Amino acid sequence: MTHDAHIAIVGAGIGGLTAALCFRHLGYRVDVFEQSPELKEVGAGIQISPNALRVFEKLGLDQRLKEDGLQARAIQLMNHAPSRAVARLDLAKSRAQGGYYLFHRADLLTVLVDACSGAGVPIHLGQSIDCPTSLQQHNFDLIVGADGLHSNFRKLLNPHSRAFFTGQIAWRSMVENVIAQPAEARVHMGPHRHIVTYPIRGGRDLNVVCIKEQADWSDEGWNHSDDASILKQEFGDFSGLLPVFDQVHTLYKWGLFRHPVADIWAEGNVAIMGDAAHPTLPFLAQGAVMAIEDAWVLAACFHRDGVGGLQSYQSIRMPRVTRVLAAANSNAWKYHLANPIARNLAHTALGAGSRIAPARLVRQFDWIYAHDVTQDVT
Repeated sequence: MTHDAHIAIVGAGIGGLTAALCFRHLGYRVDVFEQSPELKEVGAGIQISPNALRVFEKLGLDQRLKEDGLQARAIQLMNHAPSRAVARLDLAKSRAQGGYYLFHRADLLTVLVDACSGAGVPIHLGQSIDCPTSLQQHNFDLIVGADGLHSNFRKLLNPHSRAFFTGQIAWRSMVENVIAQPAEARVHMGPHRHIVTYPIRGGRDLNVVCIKEQADWSDEGWNHSDDASILKQEFGDFSGLLPVFDQVHTLYKWGLFRHPVADIWAEGNVAIMGDAAHPTLPFLAQGAVMAIEDAWVLAACFHRDGVGGLQSYQSIRMPRVTRVLAAANSNAWKYHLANPIARNLAHTALGAGSRIAPARLVRQFDWIYAHDVTQDVT
């Protein structure tokens, strides 16, 4: 069934393309506008948890994703020095169904681009859309700003909102999996720092993200190249990862900035979603997943009530994303404990919980992973 309403999505990232597919699934005409001249993702990994898979199941993409992704078996918490296991969260003991998958972002983007092509959703490249009037000649019934942290649409709806530096910087690289890390995400915890590693592309490559507390930062963005030798200077005591550092040739550095959750997500026939509405720090691997959830709820609310449903979209999503953001923010200090006594006590408690009640340890996240966002709009 095709509906008369015509939807514009501004931004062809993972959230924007998922939104396009959700609206198309419900029968709407959709056009996607992307400012970049080509569709590409930085060389980085992404984790897709079961709550995101609920949306992809509805869109008929789950089997393709499972074929292209690597299913994670666990989340392993590690001490930095000496390198040793602290606690293991066995994902099979979660109540969430469907699996937890690890991807190269470019591979996930390819799945979504192919799905848009198959569904007849055009993606217009090299189109810089900074306000709704740029699309006036098309008479769109709904315009969705999925244009990320630097969103022009967020500024339109929330003119006084400003991004702030979180006091943390990050480095990202993709290397050969020379340590033969199995299909699990590892968090290596050290004083004022942590490193996340996980394999992708059948386990051949390893995604590496290193995060350190730092008082100041001048540039915000993803694409600042850095000298690979900096990793050994800043993280050289993470002894178990020295072979990984030796493989790093291309390294990107960025400051971690975020906005507060936006006060206004929709006005008139304009709505924002994903990082445009609620940028998320990368400490719970839920940034892209929250955008995927947004996409379904936004499309479902519009389908039920037209533009009148946009306020319902915000009221449904606001409590969940606020709670997820708070949980992500709290993980940083847990990973970065500097006092050796406090760190040893915390690690001992985590290890005991992992041995004595392994199901309880992972099920504390069931409110995230087992949630079915496709049931949120009735």
